[in-house]
Amino acid sequence: MKVTIVGAGNVGATCADVISYRGIASEVVLLDIKEGFAEGKAMDIMQCATTTGFNTKVSGVTNDYSKTAGSDVVVITSGIPRKPGMTREELIGINAGIVKSVAENVLKHSPDTIIVVVSNPMDTMTYLTLKATGLPKNRIIGMGGALDSSRFKYYLSKALDRPSNDVQGMVIGGHGDTTMIPLTRLASYNGSPVSNFLSQEVLDKVAADTMVGGATLTGLLGTSAWYAPGASVAYLVDSILKDQKKMIACSVFLEGEYGQEDICMGVPCIIGKNGLEEIIDIKLDDNEKALFAKSADAVRAMNGDLKSVLA
Repeated sequence: MKVTIVGAGNVGATCADVISYRGIASEVVLLDIKEGFAEGKAMDIMQCATTTGFNTKVSGVTNDYSKTAGSDVVVITSGIPRKPGMTREELIGINAGIVKSVAENVLKHSPDTIIVVVSNPMDTMTYLTLKATGLPKNRIIGMGGALDSSRFKYYLSKALDRPSNDVQGMVIGGHGDTTMIPLTRLASYNGSPVSNFLSQEVLDKVAADTMVGGATLTGLLGTSAWYAPGASVAYLVDSILKDQKKMIACSVFLEGEYGQEDICMGVPCIIGKNGLEEIIDIKLDDNEKALFAKSADAVRAMNGDLKSVLA
């Protein structure tokens, strides 16, 4: 199985590293536009092979899409982060052009691939990729919910003072500080609702901390996080390549599900060898439905800025 990761920055390289040492794919290609950058990252990862015991072949290329041919999954992390003074519209305009070009180039060499979108704003870039390529919805998946859910479970485990692997929880909605929806009502600790152990006040704080989880790390690090995002991408790719059919919150195209049309947003999905295999209908309460609708309005407003790119 072959995976291409476009964008050899911190997230892309971490994703390649996790895929390699976990043996998720037999081959990983890192591609970047910066001369020698992907090659250097790939060489560094490969020099871990004997000490960590993996057999995955990792290679790097500079803007040569022919080397990505035959990829089963392509991960798109390329784009720029928002800079001080930059408007949302400027970020969308720049990243939309990059993501559209990347998607078109990878499909020339891997026409049957499944595309995982990581570039921000993620829901909007996922929608752009779907519309620009014309691919069926099962083959375009936005990775955001897996990361948001891992952060949610981290904050729950801290509040519970219990191992995070004993905690279950999911975040749906848009992948943004004000649009994600941590489902505290449905979170559990070894099968028991977390509300049995935590007060509503604490749960509200957990949800609030989750929603600004990325911004918190940016403030601490001075840049975007990469370990958890890279590992979350690898987790999603693993479910695709090994046909694990895990339920993962992903940004996918909705056609009436959760009351929304013509939009990509985070919802519970079954992920397997065909990419998106099923959207799971979790019965939301009235408050959660209202939050989801509000989140959709915000995501849809951002999608409106794609008109010039999709024209």
